[in-house]
Amino acid sequence: MLAMFPVGLLLLGLVAGVLSGMFGIGGGLIIVSSLVVFWGFSLTAANGTSLAVLLLPVGIFACIEYYRAGKLKLVASGGVALGLLLGAWFGARLALGLDPLILKQIYGGFLLYMAWRYTAPRQWWQEYRGVKPEKTPDAPAIDLWQPRVLALLVTIGFIAGIASGLFGIGGGVVIVPALTTLLAFELKLATGTSLGALLLPVGLPGVIEYASAGLVDVNSVLPIALGLAVGAIFGARVALGLPAQTVRRLYGLFLLFIGIRFIFNL
Repeated sequence: MLAMFPVGLLLLGLVAGVLSGMFGIGGGLIIVSSLVVFWGFSLTAANGTSLAVLLLPVGIFACIEYYRAGKLKLVASGGVALGLLLGAWFGARLALGLDPLILKQIYGGFLLYMAWRYTAPRQWWQEYRGVKPEKTPDAPAIDLWQPRVLALLVTIGFIAGIASGLFGIGGGVVIVPALTTLLAFELKLATGTSLGALLLPVGLPGVIEYASAGLVDVNSVLPIALGLAVGAIFGARVALGLPAQTVRRLYGLFLLFIGIRFIFNL
């Protein structure tokens, strides 16, 4: 595979970093999609390269921002990280055994589902009609050290790890909604906790599988990673200053655009 232009890859990492810091996704969604659409990578080669980028602690500065704001739970991040480590290998093995076109269709469908979850169009329509949403009571605090809760965190990480190895993403698109839905984390707390879990090299088993198949472009990894590290700081600061609902909808619209491109091969 030919070496890519470093400046273009640096800009790609910068954009992915901003989205990573805003949405807790690791940046793999935009990296994989862009490498396929703009640089002509096969989906599996983009997956492997993206996972290699995410091995580096590119989100450390964004994690510091969230931790200082009290939006990162270390115990939860650790449990999810363990599950990610276990699941990434299975996802990579599955991806390498699938037809590339089928893999793109599955990926696109996955993104559209997540876009629906985040944009919540029915709620948007109600707001447009002036219908005020019912106020829900604050969820009670959860003891993260309970065995049941720890098992759930590892399970969330394991499922996210499979998605990570399968699609070359960090896994945040699974982690963030799972934490908000199953453990009643508010969105910014879920985002920071997700970034904390993704800070560790949890995708290593997946990278080994892709590298063994010659599907990691080493020349592209460093410039993307540098841009990702810088962009994540700005993304975190933007997200922490925006209303949570605005962050959710921006993320959903982003996923909708990318999902349509993958399904219809645009």
